[in-house]
Amino acid sequence: MRDKAVKRAYKYRFYPTPEQAEQLARTFGCVRYVYSRALAERSRAWTQEQRRVTHAETDRMLTQWKRDPDTVWLAEPSKGPLQAALRHLQDAYSRFWSKQTGYPKFKKKGKTRDSATYFRNCFTYRSGQIKLAKQSEPLDIRWSRPLPEGADPSQVTVSRDSAGRYHISILVEDTITPHTPADTTVGIDAGITTLYTLSTGEKITNPRHEKKDREKLARAQRQLSKRQKGSKNRDKARRKVARIHARIADRRRDHLHKLSTRLVRENQVIAIEDLSVRNMVKNHSLARVISDASWAQFCTMLEYKAGWYGREVIAIDRFYPSSKQCSACGMLQDLMPLNIREWMCPGCGEIHDRDVNAAKNILAVGLAVSACGDGVRPSRT
Repeated sequence: MRDKAVKRAYKYRFYPTPEQAEQLARTFGCVRYVYSRALAERSRAWTQEQRRVTHAETDRMLTQWKRDPDTVWLAEPSKGPLQAALRHLQDAYSRFWSKQTGYPKFKKKGKTRDSATYFRNCFTYRSGQIKLAKQSEPLDIRWSRPLPEGADPSQVTVSRDSAGRYHISILVEDTITPHTPADTTVGIDAGITTLYTLSTGEKITNPRHEKKDREKLARAQRQLSKRQKGSKNRDKARRKVARIHARIADRRRDHLHKLSTRLVRENQVIAIEDLSVRNMVKNHSLARVISDASWAQFCTMLEYKAGWYGREVIAIDRFYPSSKQCSACGMLQDLMPLNIREWMCPGCGEIHDRDVNAAKNILAVGLAVSACGDGVRPSRT
């Protein structure tokens, strides 16, 4: 199969010097200010004048803000991150108008993730080192994996998370070789005790990353609640809580990446359920476990990796009764309570494991959709 050229981001951790950290902090603050002020201007124009403000108008506003004596400090950081903030705002409005997301929200210090995007003319990449505009030294990046040979970054995004860690995301054009076509297919049934059950009968145990650190997290949160607001000790306690959350998220993401990569490499067609996680977490008894399973993130990984490597992911209707239907004869049961984990079909006498049976039904419906394109809703994308 032909190689495919894709835009791919490589994320690394870096350690700024005190001067670089101070300059980045000012840049993050200016990005938040420009984004929020432009959002306020666009909202005011619509509510008071019923007029849409274009991206070009906000760009001219930015030039005026830099000349205003009250906001002349906007000229201190590089112009690239400020212009990128306006582009991101325009993208947010575009998604809102197409009913993909809600209305854009203001960026608040301590509430939103600090980030700044630098375009190609605002950074240099030479001899494996990256230096941002208005900085005298290159960034101390931990190159955990090499960039593609001959890579020429088109933009970089630096960010600081709530745990105080700095990361840089480097966007490059990469060439990906699709996998050799395979004859195997698989259906996936999501669960809680068993994270995923495959139609082959394999059950993937839920690692429960959050549960492993729950006691440590609760202790750190109790210490945080006892600290005086605005004090340095409270900020230290907040960072400790954030580090525990970051550790949980990192382990969860690593596990899902390895699992999704294996499934995409081994199977030509992957059938999954189109689960409504947003509605499912409204169940307060299961919200913690469902959030820890991160089903939506896993489905996203499957979809973009399948697109890269020439595989097909099919999402079937979330209301399809995969657990109540016999995968052998197709007989549909009236009721199937959650406490029933194994049952016998009264029609054909087949004994089913509840999750394996559901995975087989998901695969069968997915293959039917792949063949005729009927019977379920459009794909998640």
